[in-house]
Amino acid sequence: MIADPALDTLLLPLASGALEWPAPGGCLFLRARTGPALNAARRHRPVCEQGFKPWADALDRDGFAVSESNTGRFGLVMLLAPRQRDESRALLARAVDQAGHGGVVLACAANKEGARSMQDDLERLTGSVHVLGKNHCRAVWTTPLGDSVDSALLAQWRELDAPRPILDGRFRSRPGLFAWDRIDAASALLAANLPTDLAGEGADLGAGWGYLAAEVMDRCPGVTALDLYEAEARALALARINLAGRRFTPGLHWHDVTAGLPRRYDFIVSNPPFHQGRADQPELGQAFIGVAAQALRPGGRLCLVANRHLPYEQALARGFGEVSKLADAGGFKVIHAVKAGA
Repeated sequence: MIADPALDTLLLPLASGALEWPAPGGCLFLRARTGPALNAARRHRPVCEQGFKPWADALDRDGFAVSESNTGRFGLVMLLAPRQRDESRALLARAVDQAGHGGVVLACAANKEGARSMQDDLERLTGSVHVLGKNHCRAVWTTPLGDSVDSALLAQWRELDAPRPILDGRFRSRPGLFAWDRIDAASALLAANLPTDLAGEGADLGAGWGYLAAEVMDRCPGVTALDLYEAEARALALARINLAGRRFTPGLHWHDVTAGLPRRYDFIVSNPPFHQGRADQPELGQAFIGVAAQALRPGGRLCLVANRHLPYEQALARGFGEVSKLADAGGFKVIHAVKAGA
């Protein structure tokens, strides 16, 4: 299992006795991830919330109650704080709301992912906090919440994660998503070089908040159906809004693409992820290519954009009979591949 220093550090105040677990089921864990440290605390039955499908699936396999969202009050609300500041502040505000009067909020972040800022924000919001640093991470927790909570700041921060118009109102997005406030250069290059004769039933792998799917629907009149596969539930919810009212209703699937697709397609488009965190993980994009090759019908077409340096050529050669480059600009390459057997 991959090491998870932030998760390990988050649970240290509970393991050491500096904090006590509430009764089983009385802890809400926002942005939860599984791992040995959480498994060791299984008897406390934390209620886990995770909108990223691979991590949600891992929690489910380990036997934790997991959902995309939860309501109600909890004696302890834990969270692994995201790096993006507005998203983190909104999550802290939500944790305070769901802990309520007398509850405790416990948060953690890696030092290089904004731990100090997260500590300052939680202290501003709730008053004094306790801090434990280890594993290049920082766990921060409140005293039982009461009158020291800044209600005006709480109201302000609740709204920081709300969907909002971007790009002159053409789309809606929210902080923390990939390229949340812009069209990223790779997707723009792929859209500009989409073959307009794409037709039939297609899929967008790693669809995000829906930009590339919108371009396919606008540029390719022969497309009759389009399924979006996206692992991040927060992005998929926005894709539903951004693609409403078009000439057909796309299929939306909260799904881990690397697990394979449930059906076959005439074409696939993708700007696949190539990292989690800061380190390159080209195996993610290679897995997307392998899944696309399996899911395409004979003669089916893949249109893919990637950073120029990523080693995708072998994966493309294994899965496709014909591979060509449609564009090479700005550090990105657009690939068109056709599955053999037409």
